Amino acid sequence: MTTTDVPQVVSYREVTDKNGRVYRVGESDIDIMGRKRKWMVILPWVGMMGISSAEYAFASAEETIHQAHHWSENSIFWMLSVWVFFQAAVAFPAGRLRETGKLPARWAMMLGAVGTLMGYLSLAYAPHVILAFVGFGMFSGMGAGMVYATCVNMVGKWYPERKGGKTGFVNGGFAYGSVPFVFLFTTVMDLSNFKVILVTVGCFLALTVAVAGFFFQDPPKNWWPPHIDPLNPPDDPRARRSLEKNPPAVHQYSPSEAWKTGRVALMWFCLACTSGVNIFGIAFQVEIGEHAGFAAGIVATAMSLKAIVNGTGRGVIGWLSDLYGRKQCLLYVCVILGLAQFGIIWSAEIKNLPLFLFFSAVSGFGGGAIFPMFAAMTADYFGENNNATNYGMVYSSKLVSGLGSGMGAVVVTAWGLNGAFILAGSISFFAGFVALFLSPPGRPKNKRITPNPQPLGEETA
Repeated sequence: MTTTDVPQVVSYREVTDKNGRVYRVGESDIDIMGRKRKWMVILPWVGMMGISSAEYAFASAEETIHQAHHWSENSIFWMLSVWVFFQAAVAFPAGRLRETGKLPARWAMMLGAVGTLMGYLSLAYAPHVILAFVGFGMFSGMGAGMVYATCVNMVGKWYPERKGGKTGFVNGGFAYGSVPFVFLFTTVMDLSNFKVILVTVGCFLALTVAVAGFFFQDPPKNWWPPHIDPLNPPDDPRARRSLEKNPPAVHQYSPSEAWKTGRVALMWFCLACTSGVNIFGIAFQVEIGEHAGFAAGIVATAMSLKAIVNGTGRGVIGWLSDLYGRKQCLLYVCVILGLAQFGIIWSAEIKNLPLFLFFSAVSGFGGGAIFPMFAAMTADYFGENNNATNYGMVYSSKLVSGLGSGMGAVVVTAWGLNGAFILAGSISFFAGFVALFLSPPGRPKNKRITPNPQPLGEETA
C-alpha cells in the first residue's frame, strides 16, 4: 500500500506596528518554497551574471564589431546607449506586471533569456546597423531590464530585515560576471571567429538566465521572517544594527504615494547623474587607456579590474550600509566616484600604469556601489510590496544616464577625453550634494525632536 503526503498548511498571523504597517509572520522560507531563502540570493546572482557582459564587455568587443561590419564607432557607442535606454525603460512596466501577478518572476526571466540570445545573434549576423540597434539595443536591453529588476527585487523581498549586503551581492553579479568575456572579446575574438564566439556566448548566457529563473518564487505580500520580531529589537545583532541604521518603511507605499513624497524624484536625479558617469567610464575606459599608449592587453586588464571591483564593491558597500546607513554610504560613494575620474585623467597624462589601474578600480567601485544603495534605499523608504514598481521609477533614470555612452562620444569630440572626464567627475560631486536632502518619508527628522523638559514622574511646583 502506498501513502501520499498531504501538504501541511502552515498558519500565519498578521501584526501591526505603531505606524500601521502590517507584517505577516509565522511562515518560514522552507514552508513557503521548500528550501532556504539563501537560494533566492544565489539564483538571482547567477541570473545577473548572465546579463552582465552585454553592458560591461560590450566596449571590449567594439573594435572587432566595427571592423567586421564596417559600422561607425559612434553608431556602436550609441548602440550601447540604446541598450541602456531600453533596459531602464522596461523596469517600471515589468515591475507593475510583476506586482499585479500578470508576469510571474519565472516568465520574466525566460523573456530576459530570449532577449539576451537575440542581442548576441544581432551583433553576429545583422546585415545592417539598424537591425543591430533593434536586436541588441532594444530586445537585449529589454530582456536585461526584466532580469535586472526581477533579481534585485527578489532578494529584497526575502531579506526585508537586512537587505543591504544581500542586494549588493546580487547586484555585483551584473559587473564581475562580465570579466571572462572582457578577456575573450579583447584577446581571443577577431574577424575570423567573431560570429562563432558571439553566438556561443549568447547561447550559454541565455541558458544560464533561463535555468536560474526557473526556480524563482516570490514570498507572500508583507512576509517577514518568523525568527525576527518586527515589533521589538531582534536578538540577531546583525539584523538589530541594520534595522537601527535603516529602519523599515512606515508603511507599504503605492507608486503614487511614493512619488508624492518627493524622494523618488531626488533618487531619480542622483541615480541619473552617477550611473551616467559609470556608463561613460565603461564606454571610454578603453579609449583613454589606448590614448595613453598602454597595450591592448593592459587596457583589457584595466577593464577587467574595473568590472571585478565594480561587482565586489556592490556587495561590500551593501554590507557597510547595513552597518552605517544607506545615505551615509551613498554620500561617500558619490565623492569616491568623482575623485576617480580626475585620477584617471592624471594617471593617463603621466602614463603611469599602476596609478591608471588603481583609479580604474576605484572608478569601478564607485560606479557599481551606487546601484545597491538605491535599490535597498527604495525598499527602506517605501516598503517591499510595491518595490518592483517603485524601484522601476527610480531606475528609469537610466533612460537619461544611458546617454553617457552616446553623449560621451559627442563631448569627447568637442572637449577631448580630459574635458569629458572632468565633466563626469563634477557631475558625480553634484549628485552627492543633492543626496544630502534624502530622508525616509513619514519619520520625523532628529533635529525636530526636542527633549521633554519635565520627564514623566518628575514633580512640578
